[in-house]
Amino acid sequence: MMIRKTLLLFLVLSSVSLSGQEKNNIIIVTGKPLTPLDSIEIKRSFFKALQEKTAGNIDQAAVIFRGIIDKDPQNSASLYELGNISLAQNLKDDAGEYARRAVTLDPDNKWYWLLLSEIYKKNNSLEDLIPVFNELIRLEPDKEGYYFDKANALSLLNKYKEAEEVFKEIESRFGLSEDLEEARNKITLSREEPHIAIQRLEKLIKKDSPDIDNYLNLAQLYIKQGQFEKAHDVLKKAQKKQADNSFIHLLLSDVYQAAGRRAEAFEETKKAFSDPRFPIDIKVQIILSYFSKFKDPVILNGTTELAYVTTQAHSREPKAHALYGDILFQGKKFEEAKQAYKKALSLNNKVYLIWAQLLQIEISQNNFKEAIQDGDTALNIFPHEPDLYFFTATAYAQVNDHQKAVNYLKNALSLNPKKWIPESDIYSSLGNSLNSLKRFKESDDAFNKSLELNPDNVYTLNNYAYYLSLREVNLEKAAEMAQRANDLKPGNASFKDTYAWVLFMQKKYADARIWIEKAIKDNSNSAVQYEHYGDILFYLGETDQAVQQWKKAKDKGIISETLEKKINEKKYYK
Repeated sequence: MMIRKTLLLFLVLSSVSLSGQEKNNIIIVTGKPLTPLDSIEIKRSFFKALQEKTAGNIDQAAVIFRGIIDKDPQNSASLYELGNISLAQNLKDDAGEYARRAVTLDPDNKWYWLLLSEIYKKNNSLEDLIPVFNELIRLEPDKEGYYFDKANALSLLNKYKEAEEVFKEIESRFGLSEDLEEARNKITLSREEPHIAIQRLEKLIKKDSPDIDNYLNLAQLYIKQGQFEKAHDVLKKAQKKQADNSFIHLLLSDVYQAAGRRAEAFEETKKAFSDPRFPIDIKVQIILSYFSKFKDPVILNGTTELAYVTTQAHSREPKAHALYGDILFQGKKFEEAKQAYKKALSLNNKVYLIWAQLLQIEISQNNFKEAIQDGDTALNIFPHEPDLYFFTATAYAQVNDHQKAVNYLKNALSLNPKKWIPESDIYSSLGNSLNSLKRFKESDDAFNKSLELNPDNVYTLNNYAYYLSLREVNLEKAAEMAQRANDLKPGNASFKDTYAWVLFMQKKYADARIWIEKAIKDNSNSAVQYEHYGDILFYLGETDQAVQQWKKAKDKGIISETLEKKINEKKYYK
């Protein structure tokens, strides 16, 4: 099966919306003159950064490159490296700024322009691509691909006359070719009235043209016109010429889908996805288009199967396994998702988002030791990712290594968290671990900072209130926070239990009883809540009923000398 480079560029760019584009301005930065010593130090730093990059320490390399830019804002090579790193991390705005600065400083370096073209392609900034291709053509006028890229971008902008001028230049410089004919045909198809294009393609096919694209283009036009039977007939003829063409399978899938033949449509799609020659990036785009429809279990199951087939066709492609993991995660198949992510990481462990997703799964499964091991491995690769510190700290806290958790949470805060985990949540976790270490002043400060950043952080409100009540300090504030947490999240039994306990500490036993009974009604499996219920009943003078609740707490798993004394002596003890 022949898949041309120009066709793929056209497919990728045409699948993205053109709305919301912004013009990018080239930025020029000047700095103070460098001394000879500065120049030597910058060269050493640049070499060191390249070593770190080669070793896979991408974040450390970026830190060094940024340090070079601070000293020498006109160091175009460091700007280029930072642009590449930012693009790989999907920080497109940062990548664009670095690349624009690099080409401004050294407009004759083709690699800088190539980087900028990749960034604009990913952002679908088609208007901005045109001058970039002009510069590349200026630098390498004998490189045919630049002309095709420019013409494709112009055609996607509906600038057909300008695109045709580029095609004429290609013909003049490089002569007629199959690629040039195909590119021109695509523009003709997009401009022609459908019935005229259909007539033209039908004539070409009657001439028994060996070009399979004529069949594909005609089938697409029939599908757009709702003439599905004709599209089906054309595609079946195409299969006689090229049975293993995956584009034929995809178009047949569209035809069967329109006819309500969902099973047959799915089988055709599977055939295309089973083809290792069919580009994985197109498969990924198709799968991603289904994500918004996963509420339909049929679509979720079908997409899961397509993703699995993709991993079989591209077993050495980490993105195939990562995508499969994402879909399994959406389907709440967490163990299978974990294995898919681990497979992706075994092929390429330099993808931060896969590590982050893996750690979340391990924590949700209570596999805290595994999360610690994987978290520390990830941090050796990405030592400047605050979210990885947060997830690993969470695992350390769950195994009661709170000092380690505190250290990691402080690292997360020092790295200006701005990705998945809100800063308020990091301070909240810090408050929890500091409280466990009995560093109460620091714990209170962390909780207060969490609420300063987000006054409605329900977990901070609940936990802070509970810890204050255990210490029997600032109970009025504790009551306000506990009540606020319940107002924000009224269905949480744990929050109701906290409010009941704060009221108990305030000696408001009747009110406490109301809230503890609400908590038990929502969750009848909490041993702690039954013990609290017994404590409250004791102070309401209902000693026998209190003992019954304490016994229930024991039956549900609480083992403590204090609880035994309560039961045996029929008396409340702290």
